[in-house]
Amino acid sequence: MADYDYDVLFIGAGPGGYVGAIRAAQAGLKTACVEGRETLGGTCLNVGCIPSKALLHGSELFEEAAHGMLAKYGIKTGKVELDLATMQAEKAASVKGLTGGIEYLFKKNKVDWIKGYATFKDSSTVEVAGKTYTARDIVIATGSSVTPLPGVEVDNDKGVIVDSTGALALDRVPEHLVVIGGGVIGLELGSVWRRLGAKVTVVEFLDQLLPGMDGDIRKEAGKIFKKQGMELRLSTKVTGVTVKGKQATLTVEPSAGGAAETIEADCVLVAIGRRPNTAGLGLENIGLEVNARGQIETDHDFATKVDGIWAIGDVIPGPMLAHKAEDEGIAVAENIAGLTGIVNHAVIPGVVYTMPEFAGVGLTEEAAKDAGLEIKVGKFPMMANSRAKTNGEPDGFVKVIADAKTDKVLGAWMVASVAGTMVAQVAQAMEFGATSEDIAYTCHAHPTHSEAVKEAAMAVQGKPIHI
Repeated sequence: MADYDYDVLFIGAGPGGYVGAIRAAQAGLKTACVEGRETLGGTCLNVGCIPSKALLHGSELFEEAAHGMLAKYGIKTGKVELDLATMQAEKAASVKGLTGGIEYLFKKNKVDWIKGYATFKDSSTVEVAGKTYTARDIVIATGSSVTPLPGVEVDNDKGVIVDSTGALALDRVPEHLVVIGGGVIGLELGSVWRRLGAKVTVVEFLDQLLPGMDGDIRKEAGKIFKKQGMELRLSTKVTGVTVKGKQATLTVEPSAGGAAETIEADCVLVAIGRRPNTAGLGLENIGLEVNARGQIETDHDFATKVDGIWAIGDVIPGPMLAHKAEDEGIAVAENIAGLTGIVNHAVIPGVVYTMPEFAGVGLTEEAAKDAGLEIKVGKFPMMANSRAKTNGEPDGFVKVIADAKTDKVLGAWMVASVAGTMVAQVAQAMEFGATSEDIAYTCHAHPTHSEAVKEAAMAVQGKPIHI
């Protein structure tokens, strides 16, 4: 048997790579993880999921205090001022604590952090910062980066045309922020700066927001964000952006073609998606190609066509979600260790962390019908949920989609202040092959937002109680 430096080496310390490395070490494998950032955690912890949630939460608190939302509870605040630098410092503290926590977990589990960026020399050898390392198995977990918009040059340092990284680090509240892209990232960051005082315009190529989510969710999103004060320019494409000093001028026109017009802004956020990070890996040195979308194809066990090379997370097909990558990291580590690692890709929840939150798992109603399935749908409005009503959170609903013949839950979609937490119970139910009746006859604590899930399940049979 060949003599390797490591049993397994992970390239990338994002949610997939660091979780996979820890699980591999727990399984008794000598493990290393290559990461070129100064801190572990990848995009998610450094410039993605975690810092954005810190700003979302901070901006929600500011809006409640600044716009008299607390007055009805007898809380008088007087004049409220924003200290953006302090809010940004709190965000940074959250990031530092969590990234440092991963470094501690690496030490605890005896995972070696190899600092730098890896390039394949052959299928068992990588070069990092001028040194070579060998491993019996190598896992590509390099994540993704912002998809550029042709002809629009992002310069986060100037703060006029920014990507998601730049939008998280602004040192001022823009007067007018134009968000190019009506997906998850654009709406989350757009909502942060709207709450802090910016005028926000969202330009989306499609005729509705949140591509890929259930049609009812997408319609509700349009209503809610419009009510909150965002200007929505749907079915509209950006054909160019010019910058003069601290001002940007966008040229837009209907997606189907038509008369062009301009929009003036002092900040433009490009949020049209993300693309896999495979450049610079030296995949050509091991005979591994990417598909038309730049992704690495794998089998069910996350093995590529090259023996000993595996891939997980944003670099392989599927939704680019941190929790998907984490589960794949655990699964691939277990497969390499000779155990059985499986990810049920039919049950991957997705969440938009605005206020309210939008969440879903499984099939949309449209996808179920396209698949030729006969379905029953139950819906329940949050305004009829006692906890949501008491908390002053009436927006939204829960929608449960079940097979008409077997009653098996095929999907669930919801809009609520804590939808991201509520969707977990449906994901778990689906993992066990639950029916809508199983959810309906499960006792839910009262008063909770999650009772709306129970009522929506009851509504599948046409028998909700509170509407």
